Amino acid sequence: MTLTKAQIVDSIQDKFGFPRKECVKLLETMLEEIKKPLTNGEDVMISGFGKFCVKEKKERKGRNPATGDDLMLAPRRVVTFKCSQGLKEKINN
Repeated sequence: MTLTKAQIVDSIQDKFGFPRKECVKLLETMLEEIKKPLTNGEDVMISGFGKFCVKEKKERKGRNPATGDDLMLAPRRVVTFKCSQGLKEKINN
């Protein structure tokens, strides 16, 4: 199942009765607060949910799947997610 921003906004609105505009603003602010440290290369941990980690990828050989040509992939940063123990337990029960 894909969870969209609109669905999250609807859920916040249903649970708390805030106006839709306020719910959108709340969600966007929360997402910006998560993105800010990630763009600076810092990890973000949300207790009871998990940890978003920024990993450095080195330059490496790759292959174009369409043509089969070899190429070099540039170094880059990626975000990974590791769920908390509590979330793992909830998923497995």
